[in-house]
Amino acid sequence: MQEKVLFFIEKLAENNNREWFSAHKQEFLEVKNEVYGFAQEWITQLTELEPEVAELTPKDCVYRIYRDIRFSPNKLPYKHWMGIYVAKNGGRRSPYGGYYLHLQPHECMFAGGVWCPEPELLKALRQDIYDNADELEAIFECKDVKPYLQDFDTDFMLKTVPASFRQMNPDFDPQWKHADWLKRKAYTFSHPLTDQEVCSPHLMERLMVLCRAGKPLNDFLNYTVENQ
Repeated sequence: MQEKVLFFIEKLAENNNREWFSAHKQEFLEVKNEVYGFAQEWITQLTELEPEVAELTPKDCVYRIYRDIRFSPNKLPYKHWMGIYVAKNGGRRSPYGGYYLHLQPHECMFAGGVWCPEPELLKALRQDIYDNADELEAIFECKDVKPYLQDFDTDFMLKTVPASFRQMNPDFDPQWKHADWLKRKAYTFSHPLTDQEVCSPHLMERLMVLCRAGKPLNDFLNYTVENQ
């Protein structure tokens, strides 16, 4: 990934209007091609871990720069970031846990897992996590996972374990050590990347280390997705 990708995103954030974007359309197309080329290479590399992603194209996986402002009070027309999500059965539209690269100056990251699933899937994920907590705990403690991913992200959390879960599990102890796992509304995990790492010629190598760390977590979550 070249520095011009982050540079363009930074300038777009400072000039988020159609006039500026139109004047810099050629620059955007060059950046887009750069990101698409990297996405294709990543898809190819990931077939080692996830053979089913081989059918994906960069178009399936790269998020559009244009915002949907129809129902949003924020009328800025463009996103301040670019992202790539590689997951079987649809790429960025897939319900499966996959692998994500977020490109935003000073806020780059690798991430994975299941983001804001549909209500029924979320209920099933909570139940399977509760029923198989020892297995999940062992994954987070694994020597290949722990240095990079210590827990699920906490961006989307309820204050308490949902009443619907407690009704389904009347013996549930609110003091259970992993009760916070049941408060999540998304089961994602992430690891920050510096701008220097993203612009490094070794980014793909770094990403694949993180993907290997994330695969056991995705496999755990995708068992539930698969059975819904």
